[in-house]
Order: sequence, then C-alpha cells, then structure tokens
Amino acid sequence: MRIGIAQINPVLGDFENNKEKILTHVREARSKKCSLVVFPECALFGYHPFDLLEREGVVEAQLKAFAELQKEIPADLAVIVGLITKNPSKLGKPYFNSAALLVKGKKPRIFHKTLLPTGDVFDEARFIESGDMTKNVFTWKGKKFFLSICEDIWAWPDSKGRSLYRRNPLKSVPKSGFDLLINLSASPWHVGKLQKRDVVTAKTAALLKAPLLYVNMVGAQDEIIFDGRSFVMGPKGKKQVECLAFEEHLNVFDLDTMESWTPRSSLDETEELRQALVLGMRDFSVKTGIRKAHLGLSGGIDSAVVACLAVEALGAGAVKGFGLPGPFSSPESLSLARDLAKNLGVAIQTLSIQNAFDTIQRDLDKAWNLGPLSVVHENLQSRLRGLFMMAYANKENSLLLTTGNKSEYATGYATLYGDMCGGLAPIGDLTKEQVYALARHYNLEREVIPEKIITRPPTAELRPDQKDQDSLPPYAELDAAVEELVEKCGKAKKPVEKWLVAQLFKTEFKRWQAAPILKASAHSFGRGRRYPVAHRAKE
Repeated sequence: MRIGIAQINPVLGDFENNKEKILTHVREARSKKCSLVVFPECALFGYHPFDLLEREGVVEAQLKAFAELQKEIPADLAVIVGLITKNPSKLGKPYFNSAALLVKGKKPRIFHKTLLPTGDVFDEARFIESGDMTKNVFTWKGKKFFLSICEDIWAWPDSKGRSLYRRNPLKSVPKSGFDLLINLSASPWHVGKLQKRDVVTAKTAALLKAPLLYVNMVGAQDEIIFDGRSFVMGPKGKKQVECLAFEEHLNVFDLDTMESWTPRSSLDETEELRQALVLGMRDFSVKTGIRKAHLGLSGGIDSAVVACLAVEALGAGAVKGFGLPGPFSSPESLSLARDLAKNLGVAIQTLSIQNAFDTIQRDLDKAWNLGPLSVVHENLQSRLRGLFMMAYANKENSLLLTTGNKSEYATGYATLYGDMCGGLAPIGDLTKEQVYALARHYNLEREVIPEKIITRPPTAELRPDQKDQDSLPPYAELDAAVEELVEKCGKAKKPVEKWLVAQLFKTEFKRWQAAPILKASAHSFGRGRRYPVAHRAKE
C-alpha cells in the first residue's frame, strides 16, 4: 500500500484556498498510485485559530468548504484531513479538533483529539471539547490503523519524570494489531523540538508495536513557526521515511516495504534557525498581505542580521534600509550600513533626525528645564527614528521590522515607541550569541555582513562613546541568565541572574506592547508568556 504524506502550509481562515491546496496534493498522490494520503492537524482551517472560534460563522464557512471537499475527492483513494467540527452535545465546549477520513461515496468518519494543550502558545481547551482516542481505529484496504492528533502522543513523562497529564490515554489503546499508527500534528518549531518529537513518537510506536506516521504542518502563523519534517518511525524508534524541513512536501512510502522516494536531509542548529526565521518572515508577509519591508540600518549586528533574513524572505527588491544618523552617530556606522546594503542589493536612504531632535529638545528644555544629557534625550532620539520609520510604513504600506534581540528585551534595554516600533520582531527570541552565530553563518561563503559590524562593540549611539556593556552585563553572562530565567524558568542564583530577574519584572510592560516575536525557543516572549505587569513578586 502506497501512502502519501502531505505536509502543507495552509492559511488560517482561507478555506477555499486551503481546500484547493488539499485537492492539488490529493490528485498528485493519486497520480503516484497512493491508496491513502494524510494531511496535518487543522489542515483545512489553519492553526492555531485561537479566538476566531468565537465567530460561529467562521466555523460554518470551514464546514461548507469541507462539504465541497468531500464531493471533489477522487475515487479509490482515502484522504485524512484535519479540521474543526461542531460538538452536537449541549454539554462541554462547542467544537472538536478533528480528523476526517474521506472515501468517495461514503459518509466521512470523524475522529477527535483527546488531549488539549493549554501551556505556552496553546489554549485549545478554551473552545475545544476532548474526544476519546480509543475510538480512533479504522481499516482500509485490509490494513488496520490507529489515529491520534498532535498532543495525544505527548503525555509521556519528561526527563524529570513529570507529565502535564494525570494519565496517558495511549495506554488504554490495544497494544498490538495495528499496521500503522497515524498522528496529525501542527507542532510548533523551536530549537531542540525535533529531538523531543523523536522521544514521544518512539515511545508511542514501541507501546503500540507498530510503525508511526507523523505528518506535521509547515509554515508560520503570527509568531509560531511550523517546520514540517514529517516522518515514519518504526516500532524500534528508527526513522524509515522523512520529509523536508520548512517546505511543503508530498512524500510517498510503501507501507509494506517502507521504501520512499525522497532523500533525507539534516540541518545544523544555526542553519535550522536561519531557515525557520526566513519562513516565519515570509509567511507573515504573505499571510498579512504586506509584501514590502523596511528597517533602520544602524551599522550594528542586530539590524544586519535582520536585513539578511528579510532579503532571503522577501527578495532584495522588496526590502529598504534607512540610515538614521543623529547627534551621536559615528560616520563609520553609516558607512557600514551602506556597505551592508550594497552587499545585499537593497536600497538605502539616509534621513537625519538631527533637525527634529534639536527642535524638540529646545521646546522640551524650555518647558521642563531638562538639564544635561539624560535618558529623556536618549529615548527622544530612538522615538524620532521610530516616528520616521512608521511614517514610511504608512506611506508605502511597508512592514517595519524591529531589530531587538531577546537579551535586550529581557533587560528592557529597548525603547517603547522607538526601536520597539514595528510590525514584526524577527530576532526577538534570539540571544546575542545566536545573532552573532547567524551573522557568521551568512559570511561562510563570502562577506555579506561587513566584518567590522561583527567585531565592533555593540552600541546604541545615543550618547558620546556609548557601549551596550556600559548598561548591561557582558553578553555571554547575560545570554546564559536569559536562558536560565526565561527559557528554563529557573531560580536566580548568580549575581547576573538576580539582577536580571528584577529587570524582567520591572520591564514586563514593554514586552506587552512589543511587535509579534518569531518563536525560536521553548519559552519565548510573546503569546506564550503571560506574566502580569502589576505585581510585587521578587524571585
């Protein structure tokens, strides 16, 4: 039996185009003589819908597209597709997260997700009712299958022996007799996520004594990136079939021989990070309909890396850089920015904030007697740059990319309505060291980012001879503290960690107002972080 693995990139709420994408892959699978083709979780709706599920009309529109899909599938081919279905009971939540088994001329069989994640970026239990996975068994062409949806295979204890669930529902499923286990997923990517998937899928395959087909969504939705990398794993934990990373892909394998028609590929961590962020930026642009982007090029490492990512995601012709010199900008910074723009093939325009700064400084000093250079003057420069960049966004319907990194955001070393202005924060979940790693990665074959940008000390240039390390701990120590406190939620023990935890609590109000941050770690700033602003916690 040939089975198609269709990892696709749906657009949330675009049911007509999602339906057509599904049908295109169905027809391709049929041309490759498949008997079954499997799509990811919520392939028809898109994922994650969050509070779109408040709008009953949105779900109705998806179900209308589902009815049309059923009519158009070809004969003699079974299709499994993820979608949102209604809960007919008046008890419980209004919807199910479901998978439908479609066969021409037959009533669809519907299976429901059992475990509903509510941590990190998830909040499914808000609208979704839990199903019963012991009923998710079907036969097709003499083969017996068991179906689960994403979180259903994630109830295994972690390395510390803890699980979010009181019981593992997989243990209620018969332990043998299946020819193939199928898991439909929309599993968000972060660095290290693939290894975690390998653990839970291997345990599931071993428990139920059958190979497991894991089909994952690809693409990005707001802050969340889906990496695809679908696979088939044998009962002993060995991957026998793999799909591409960060790309749509229809792979085909033979259930009896496990032969497939696509070579495997592996990525190192930095290349994986690069591909993920490029996909996140590209999909954010495509799915919002804003096809152009711009950013300030400071001559620093952060804006250089964001520019490289933007050019890969959107093309050099769709990206514009701005040099925004002010009273304390060095000529070298502007020169480096121009060199970078030339290397990338992007246009760059210079707009000085000097006249605006002088005028506003004079008016404020007259009104308030500001005195010598202070944080007011520093932030005024940053906010003027934000003002100029947002004006261009209005004029050109262009997406302003913010260039702050996670270590800066963690400490509050960023200016609200200044350098935090924008529609997307591509590197807001990267430590400074990850930013440097990406810069070096871009320069592997030729000097894309001028070497001086990488080697010069980071500076905001908001006062004479300013360096980041005047206000922050050394980045090596700060990055480690960010990883410990933010990503691992650890206890502050070292001096830098104790300093950082106070900064985190004090500056949470800034992150509430940040642009969407592409998620690259297990615990990022953004939708998955729900810290209060007003509190008196200390630890």
